[in-house]
Amino acid sequence: MNGFLGRYEKRLDDKGRLSLPVPLRRAAGDGPLVLLQYQPPALSLFPGTAWGKIEERLKDYRRSDRSADMHVLRITSFSVEVTPDKLGRFVIPGWLQEAASLKDEVLVVGSLDRIEIWNPGLFDSHIEDAAPDASEFMHKIFG
Repeated sequence: MNGFLGRYEKRLDDKGRLSLPVPLRRAAGDGPLVLLQYQPPALSLFPGTAWGKIEERLKDYRRSDRSADMHVLRITSFSVEVTPDKLGRFVIPGWLQEAASLKDEVLVVGSLDRIEIWNPGLFDSHIEDAAPDASEFMHKIFG
């Protein structure tokens, strides 16, 4: 199976490290990941292959639209490269923890081509607010 699925309750350790759940770690593969906040309040974590495609779209956008520089700069300045250790742990910088209102408990959610990291209290309310009636969407996807 390809892609990231599921939701996992995790804790940040005292050094601000998060340990990726094993199924998500396997799907991400080895190598660096890109962690950023482009859509508050969550953080997004992209494996290198998915980030490479986004990077190409950002370059194309910047080449084709003179006003794109500030948009691209905002995205890249809210991004860091992280490499999980042998236990799947990586540090979430303090400024990103603050931006996503992350404390001890975090919710790690698979989202197809990316992993999202949420404050658990914000996740459920955000989902409810974003899709009060999801039946039409569900019908389009599942028939």
